[in-house]
Amino acid sequence: MSDVSTDPTPTALLLAWGRGDKSAFDRLIPLVHHELHRLARRYMAGERTGHTLQTSALVNEAYLRLIDITQVDWHDRTHFFAMAARTMRRILVDSARARGNQRRGGDIARVSLDDALVAATDRHQDLVVLDEALARFQTVHPRQAHVVELRFFGGLTLEETGRALDISVDTVKRDWRFAKLWLLRELRESR
Repeated sequence: MSDVSTDPTPTALLLAWGRGDKSAFDRLIPLVHHELHRLARRYMAGERTGHTLQTSALVNEAYLRLIDITQVDWHDRTHFFAMAARTMRRILVDSARARGNQRRGGDIARVSLDDALVAATDRHQDLVVLDEALARFQTVHPRQAHVVELRFFGGLTLEETGRALDISVDTVKRDWRFAKLWLLRELRESR
């Protein structure tokens, strides 16, 4: 393992952070800041106009939650971005649930998945409905649910998803197709 002071790559810093070096996180953030903002912008593009969270606020909230993660065996930057995507998803779903509780479902739209869709882009999508369907899916198909989370919410490519899950690209493709069909059926039945 190279010394983080001479090799400040995201992976080296993640490994140091995972070993308990709290300063490694502070050095990691400037290296991944732009990519986290891109990920947050992708998420925010799927939110309704006038959402209370702004892109920078989403990134900052994700930072706060990520820094509290302990005992993670970080593998590489793809693993970090997968965790960041999951964290941002949780923040937005929690926010959507709070909005739904306040409005009692007054502005909820259904979510559909499309073969070409990698990240949420429709302003009227309801993350809560998708999150609930994904939770049901995860109970019976955990790996495939993780593929959806990385591809749909995290915007990872087929190759990045395969690396993050340590599976082949062909397996990712099969899991992605199966998951989309299963989730589409669930979303149609919940209408």
